[in-house]
Formats: sequence, structure tokens, C-alpha cells
Amino acid sequence: MELNQKMLGVIDATAYKPEIEDLTVHRSLAAVPFASRYRLIDFVLSNMVNSEIESVAIFPKYQYRSLMDHIGSGKQWDLNRKKDGLFFFPSPHLHNEYDEFGSFRQFSDHIDYFLRSTQEYAVITNSYTVCNIDYKKVLSYHLENGCDITEVRKDGKSLQMYIMSTKLLINLIDDKEQTGSKTLADVIIENRNNLTICHYEYKGYAAVIDSISSYYKHSMDMLNPTIWNEIFLNNRPILTKAKDEPPTKYGKTALVKNSLIANGCKIEGHVENSIIFRGVHIGKDTVIKNSVIMQKSQIGDDCLLDNVIADKDVKVEKAAIIKGAALLPYILRKRTIQGALMNS
Repeated sequence: MELNQKMLGVIDATAYKPEIEDLTVHRSLAAVPFASRYRLIDFVLSNMVNSEIESVAIFPKYQYRSLMDHIGSGKQWDLNRKKDGLFFFPSPHLHNEYDEFGSFRQFSDHIDYFLRSTQEYAVITNSYTVCNIDYKKVLSYHLENGCDITEVRKDGKSLQMYIMSTKLLINLIDDKEQTGSKTLADVIIENRNNLTICHYEYKGYAAVIDSISSYYKHSMDMLNPTIWNEIFLNNRPILTKAKDEPPTKYGKTALVKNSLIANGCKIEGHVENSIIFRGVHIGKDTVIKNSVIMQKSQIGDDCLLDNVIADKDVKVEKAAIIKGAALLPYILRKRTIQGALMNS
């Protein structure tokens, strides 16, 4: 990429979605685990790094301790740099204006970051879209078509990904009171500044995770090899925090079909069409179907779980039967204990 086409990365991680509250009681939406070993923000962050973006700012608001713990210094994404690198800008105030994506009020509190940047263009995204997109291609489209703002869409719907010049972004932040446009969406919809708004139609797989139903549906999508191969590319890897876990141990009675099993697990039962995160123990004669079982959860012997999402550190006691539905999975919240008697 030429020097004058360098991009700045801006990730708006302020989102709070009541529809997915069961998974965000103890964490931000950006930090929700996905696809057996990742967090949602890994996809956005990896897309930026794979697009040669070397300066990334994350703007969180709610429950961001686990997000900070996951990202750390940005080393896994090669963003622990002396120049540029990873920046974390929590909201200094819990102002209502921060609740909307692309809030200029949120950005204005950290305007120095934008003023000091040397990158000519900025990529602004949400933190919960799963895809593998090359922002260099979007920038080429943006330049070829003489756009002021380019919005990335999938099937005509916004993915809340935008490219514009850093100078224009600074002007929009500075002029928010005079123009009345307080968010990026305001600018796109009202366009009081008579800007050239372009739409880049993304052809690859894209999943917006903003509810329990979308989380469950797109988690199950990861079991489809065609979709998996669209997301996890050798030349554009999805990076995540490294964890040193031993290989998963399969007992003599274990049976696994069409499932993702992370490392560090102990599988003694039957797992089918499910996603199992790191360090999970599944007991003997237990059947797990169409379910998502997150880190370090312990499922006892003789259990049946079908259409279930179990958050981290859940304990399911012996002989428990828990069933949800494809459109309404049963949620076990983080660190809860579920016994057989509770289901009777």
C-alpha cells in the first residue's frame, strides 16, 4: 500500500444489545466467545491487521474488563508497536449519546488520537460482525469512484463499516453541533453536507451478531465447511489470544460428529453438531447436540443437552436433561449450576 493510502482503524465497541444480554452480563458484546476459540472482536481486528492497518483505536463503554484482558497489548495482532499500534479509549462519561454506533461525541473525547494520526484514510467498524474482508479493496473502490464516504453492505444492508478520509472524519466530529449530525448514520441518512456516499457490496460471508438467535444461527453456520473456509483463510488468518492448552483427550466411549472441538477438553460422551470451547469436560453417556458449550464448562454423566448455549464455567450435574429449540436455544448463564432436579 502506498504511503498516502495508509488507513487508520477505528472499532466502535460501545454497543449494548438487550437481545443478547444473557451473554453480555459479564462482558461487552465485542468480547463474546465465538467459533470454539475466538471472540467477536478478533474478526474485526484481524481484518484490519490483514489489510495492513498498523494503528487501531478501540472505543468501549460497557463491561470492557474482559475485552482488555483478551486483547492485552495487541501482541497477537502485531500491534504492540513503538509507533502507532493499539489504542484503548474507554468512555470518560456514560453519556446517552455514546449508545449509538459511530457517535461523534464519543470520538470527540479522544480527538487528539485523530489529530495526531498520519494515515490519510480511516476505517470505522462495529465490533460484532464476523467476516473476512480486505479493506484495501474497499479503499480502492472508494478512490476509483471519487467517494467521500463508502459504506460496506451485504445484500443491501449496512455492515456498519465505513471508509473516509481522516480529514473528513475530523471535520464531522468538529461540526457535529452545527450540522446536527451526531453519528455516522446521521451523515449517511441526512447527508446535510452534500457528500458523495458510495456503497460497496461485500460478496463474502458476513454475520452480524446482535441477538441470541443470530449468535446461535451463525455459530451453527461455522459447522458448514463451505462457510468455515470462507472465514478462516490461510493468507488472511483470524488471530486471537494464544492459550497453552494440551490436546483434547477423547475417552473410549467418546463419539464426535460434525463438531468443532477446541483444545484442552476431555470428551467421554457423544457430541454432535456442536461447538465445544477450550477446557470443557463432557461426561460418560452424555449426549450434546446442536449446542454451544463455552470455556471450562463441566457437563456431568448421563446428561442430554439439545439446542443449548452454555456460557463459561457452567456446571451441569449428573442426569440433567436440558432442551431448547432451534429458534429459541436454552441459555445457561456464566458460572451457573444446573441440576437434574431443576429440570423436573
